[in-house]
Amino acid sequence: MKNLNLLVVEGNIQEENDTFKLNGIPTHAESLKESLSYYTNDLNIDVFNPCSEKNFDKILHNIKKYDGLIWGGSSLNIYNDCIEIKRQISFMKECFKNIKKILAICWGMQVAVTAAGGKVNKSENGAHIGIANNIEINENGINHPLYRSKDQKFNSPAFNFDEVVTLPEGAIHLASNKINKIQSINFKSGVSDVWGLQYHPEITYHKMITLIKFRKDKLINTRKCFKDEKEIQEHINFIEKEIKISVKESRMQELKNWLDYLKAA
Repeated sequence: MKNLNLLVVEGNIQEENDTFKLNGIPTHAESLKESLSYYTNDLNIDVFNPCSEKNFDKILHNIKKYDGLIWGGSSLNIYNDCIEIKRQISFMKECFKNIKKILAICWGMQVAVTAAGGKVNKSENGAHIGIANNIEINENGINHPLYRSKDQKFNSPAFNFDEVVTLPEGAIHLASNKINKIQSINFKSGVSDVWGLQYHPEITYHKMITLIKFRKDKLINTRKCFKDEKEIQEHINFIEKEIKISVKESRMQELKNWLDYLKAA
């Protein structure tokens, strides 16, 4: 079987990625590539960052070669009016015209939903800081290939302050938890079949802890998620307990299921 061509879209602006690298943190695209390699090396992977490109001509010239697209996370908020976000929404619309299978993760799902006519707001029930607890698959999700072999209720790495509040037309809601009613969806737009996740099966809890430490000042002073560093450490301790009982294969099951879908004729 020939290698499949996969496009990975990096959602962070280059400045954020440069800061990650200076602090020894893998970019989200790098984390995704590492997780994909756990399952297969039979992929030709290209990484593209719409924020860094003045136009998309170079990638659009060959975009139909891609068998699938994975669009990952970002520290951006979709409702902020800036050129980097406008570029990402515009590029997602081009992907809808050309790529049949899309896995949209966290920020990626928010971009996809917005590009397809849905809406994303700041979450009314708080944020996920490193972990999402008690995500529950509904009846639609139980019968969806996204959740094949997945426990009906589970925890997952997650880091988000926003949530989908209006689904694109025809979208199917698959899972929820107490923070985000919309934890996963499936919808079609253009030629694309989009599987969307609000959480991060492709990122480890260890990286989430690193991100919490990296962002601790913003989490206390700007986001107001914690009152002090002691409270942050207590939250990290909670995630470390989850690490001890988490099973890698179960945590990344959605990624495996999408790869199986990608490989299917």
